[in-house]
Amino acid sequence: MGKLQEFDITLANNKVVYGPGESISGTVKIRTGSPLQYKAIKVNCLGSCGISNKMNDSSWSLEEHYLNSMLSVADKGILAPGEHRFPFQFVLPVAIPTSFEGPFGKIAYCVRAAIDTPRFSKDYKAQRPFYVLNMLNLNEVPDIEQQSCAVTTKKFSYLLVKTGTLMLKTRSDQRGYVPGQLIRLSTEIHNKSGKDTGYVLASLVQMVTYRTKRPVVDRRTIAEVEGAGVKAGKHAEWREQIIVPPLPQSGLSGCRLINIDYFIQVSLKSPETVVVLPIFIGNIPVNLSPAGSIPTSPSSSLAPSATGVMPSAPPVEDDPDGELGAGGFTSEEIPTKSHSQQDPSASPVTMSPSAFSHAPGASLPPGQLPGATAPLFCLSTGATIPFFTEGDVNPIPTSCSLILPPEYSSCDYPQEPPPTYEESCSSVDSSFNSGQ
Repeated sequence: MGKLQEFDITLANNKVVYGPGESISGTVKIRTGSPLQYKAIKVNCLGSCGISNKMNDSSWSLEEHYLNSMLSVADKGILAPGEHRFPFQFVLPVAIPTSFEGPFGKIAYCVRAAIDTPRFSKDYKAQRPFYVLNMLNLNEVPDIEQQSCAVTTKKFSYLLVKTGTLMLKTRSDQRGYVPGQLIRLSTEIHNKSGKDTGYVLASLVQMVTYRTKRPVVDRRTIAEVEGAGVKAGKHAEWREQIIVPPLPQSGLSGCRLINIDYFIQVSLKSPETVVVLPIFIGNIPVNLSPAGSIPTSPSSSLAPSATGVMPSAPPVEDDPDGELGAGGFTSEEIPTKSHSQQDPSASPVTMSPSAFSHAPGASLPPGQLPGATAPLFCLSTGATIPFFTEGDVNPIPTSCSLILPPEYSSCDYPQEPPPTYEESCSSVDSSFNSGQ
């Protein structure tokens, strides 16, 4: 039996990221010090998704397979001492999902090679992972260029006998973003009470759903900004922005076991008030036309009229208590207290779109895709491929003074969805019967 000195798989041009429908090729390299007898040398290209209810469990409760191709590069024979190379090539399916890794499941792809030896002899195996990026073009999402807006009004009591009303309204400049872009938020708070509010908090939230028998929902905050509260009887506006870090795209098209959603949540600590803006994270940015410019005031109308003309004044707010006065109201600016994406020990981050852009229409050169030299990995948010974008946005360099979200291992156990109506009824019936 010969001694195996080297057994390795090399992908052509050291490429690590592939798209659906692309050809993946490479070479299996074998070096032996003495003759090695074999029954076959085989190469497999594999892709699958596995999920579990247990964190970091490799025994999946559910699986689905996207790719399982096998190629025999050599039949029965003897490998003479020295170096041997066996080329291979596979074509990836056109409907496979993007690579992903989370605490309760993952989507993974790899090339495996095996040397089958005669009976009672040791078989040899080698493996090389690769990553798939199924590009999400945000321009194909309906109404993606429109602003997103949410408003809520809450009546609350304080000092036992007094009541007040609070209006919280927030909007984002659009509904879809790619890594490196800015999410521009405008929030207005009208405090119609004699009590100061608590601080205001804006968060970019990722929600990953693992569709096991009892679905597991892993919800985590990617970035957050905190602003000061609003004084009693005051109307205030707050403008902030969040940089989208390297994140896996919304939805994970082609995967039925894992789904990813994103939303912006703006909340007040006291009285407890929350509004939510669903957004999409993709790979190809929204192609905004000049007509789709964003008004600068959050009080402005959210959409043009039927004739396409923007109103010259904001709509009149209902004021049943007459607290605003005939002359309307003046707004105060809410100062920002903290930003999770800014390192206090480093110099402040200038959040300018130009920091992440280059010439319009330019794309990343094929030879300079993030790859073997400096991949932009971000395992904490499930981004297990070197994420890059096309269009007018560059990826965020991980060496800048932005703080990426914490690793999964440092986060609490994720939330689970509430029981369904049928499950609730079943639990009530069982407790009623046991009581009898």
